[in-house]
Amino acid sequence: MRRRTKRIIIGIVICLVAAAISTILILKISSRHRYEETISEIVYVKDRNVSFNSDVRVIDFIRKMDGKLVENVKVDTTKLGQNKVKFSYINTKKREFELEIEYNVIDVTKPTIWLGGSYSVTKNSDVDLLEKIMCADDLDDNPKCEIIGDYDITKVGSYNLTFKATDHSDNETTKDFVLYVKEPAKQGGSSGGSTVRTPMKEAYDNYKKDDTKIGIDVSEWQGEIDFDKVKAAGVEFAFVRVGGTKGIDKEYFVDKQFKRNMEGFNRVGIPVGVYFYSYAKSEASAIKDAKWVIEQIKPYKVDLPVVYDWENWSFYNVFNNSFYTLNHNANKFLDTVKNAGYQGMLYGSKTYLDKIWLNIEYPLWGAHYTNDIVNYRGLYDYVQICDNGLINGINGSVDIDVMYIN
Repeated sequence: MRRRTKRIIIGIVICLVAAAISTILILKISSRHRYEETISEIVYVKDRNVSFNSDVRVIDFIRKMDGKLVENVKVDTTKLGQNKVKFSYINTKKREFELEIEYNVIDVTKPTIWLGGSYSVTKNSDVDLLEKIMCADDLDDNPKCEIIGDYDITKVGSYNLTFKATDHSDNETTKDFVLYVKEPAKQGGSSGGSTVRTPMKEAYDNYKKDDTKIGIDVSEWQGEIDFDKVKAAGVEFAFVRVGGTKGIDKEYFVDKQFKRNMEGFNRVGIPVGVYFYSYAKSEASAIKDAKWVIEQIKPYKVDLPVVYDWENWSFYNVFNNSFYTLNHNANKFLDTVKNAGYQGMLYGSKTYLDKIWLNIEYPLWGAHYTNDIVNYRGLYDYVQICDNGLINGINGSVDIDVMYIN
């Protein structure tokens, strides 16, 4: 009796295992059939090489399809090499599939050498050309930079040299230039003459429209401001320097006039924003800067943006930042500001905004000293038009700015 029961149990188990195996095989065959059915309706492009940090979507990899994409997914192009992207597809029989396709991210951009046809140094000066001449890459934080040719900074003369930059993808840039080694300039004497100034009234008459406002940006260099006179002079907004750091990874300092300026502009009702001069060289240091700024401005009414001001171009190489890293750091500072409930904005001169600050996801404050700023509407939210402003209530020069009203 026991043996018979045992044989029955074994038989049942064998039947169950066989049924399970059959089911799995059927599902695999069905799945394979459905997959092949789907693949037959999609024809991918053969060349799936894409440039680093380019705007690419799944549809760019598809040459032909009979169905449709559930969503035209944006492809991550910030990681070099082979990558994969998943997407959903609905075929002609209205069946939805989760698919995956491989693509290759490559770096095709040559490094940047910020150098004209010549470069001058003073005899016996302690200057490192590989540090002073900007040599940077769009992606590579540490491109190989070298000067080809012989020169001697201890001897006056001219030297024909070549600056060469190579990134990790073997993209190469060369620039021929003449190095001039000169005697030190003689001391003494005065250039004389008078300093040209831009009166606030002139700026107001030239740039005040129905869709603009005229303002200023200030720091401790403007001394103690008479805020009532400034308001009476027609100033409609102001940006105040919060402070900065004393160098890369150095301690923070608060602008000597920050507290007084914030209280003064708040008192007379002039809308105010703030700016911070940064030496950030990483995502972590940019976020740290933003958090420090947020703590300083909490006691005050801040109606306008919190501005990231990064201008360390004369010694850019020591930061070991690609332009991608530089932009990424700026966005992280501004993300932190936004998450704290403030508006964010980037400040920069037109040259660098055109050539380097290319991936900023926030409004821009451009510095360009020109009489014609009409073309900057839509590009910038603010334009700094001069640094020699003359305004009643401020001793000395001050920057004057134009705000575009949306």
